[in-house]
Amino acid sequence: MKDKARIIRNIIIYFLLTVWAIFVIFPFFWMILTSFKTYSAYNSETTPQFIVLKPTLENYISAWTVAKLGQYMVNTLVYSITTTFLMVIVSLLAAFAFARLEFRGKNVVFVLFLAMMMVPTELVIITNYVTIVNLDWRNTFTGLILPSILSVFYIYLLRQNFMQVSDNVYFAAKVDGTSDFKYLWKILVPLSKPTIITITILKLIECWNSYVWPRLITTDKDFYLVSNGIQLIKEQSMGKADIPGMMAAVVCISLPLLLLFVVFRKQIMSGVARSGSKG
Repeated sequence: MKDKARIIRNIIIYFLLTVWAIFVIFPFFWMILTSFKTYSAYNSETTPQFIVLKPTLENYISAWTVAKLGQYMVNTLVYSITTTFLMVIVSLLAAFAFARLEFRGKNVVFVLFLAMMMVPTELVIITNYVTIVNLDWRNTFTGLILPSILSVFYIYLLRQNFMQVSDNVYFAAKVDGTSDFKYLWKILVPLSKPTIITITILKLIECWNSYVWPRLITTDKDFYLVSNGIQLIKEQSMGKADIPGMMAAVVCISLPLLLLFVVFRKQIMSGVARSGSKG
């Protein structure tokens, strides 16, 4: 009876997981399917068609030529890599200070620092926008990058990792004459490698998908990111939005992120799991 109950339970669990997987995968399937439809064929459909009788690559060609998606992807790559690199450096130094250094009011400062996570994003965007405009950094990579190099959440994750390392290791290193920077670079960074990889990938994805801030701070097409490219495809269409063209652009934009996640999925999972507990 126990074996039969276990089998029935497993069948129910796998059935529910299968249904859930279909719901999750279906938007990606529909996105790819729509990207191979022509503009006229898509708008002439009275009911959604799940089979493309005459697939076309016209949408992909248009995305790379008319919408200049290639140029925007290069801009996004520069923005994402530079922002992520600076964010990781700032997060490592801040996390080390909160985890290992002793200074007056450290706990109070850290609590106030965490309280920044409760500030609405809209308020931060407003103050950042005013600052960037006053510094005359609109339509520059500096204006795009600087407001995004601080992440309270990632600093918190790294601090939790650093605090898992015994204090005795730090004191022994100091006795041997090791500087704080060398201790951070030679001991803490290697031990926290999974978490560092995790926050690097997550920040890359965040920058790659960034929409509101780039739309707000850039009006020069030379500094447009991929999010601006998708919006241009929508604005260039006559009448109804060019959904097939937009889907083709989204497919091209999504592929690098999917490959990144597939390659580093184990590091992401292990980094998040390790950061969630303190030994």
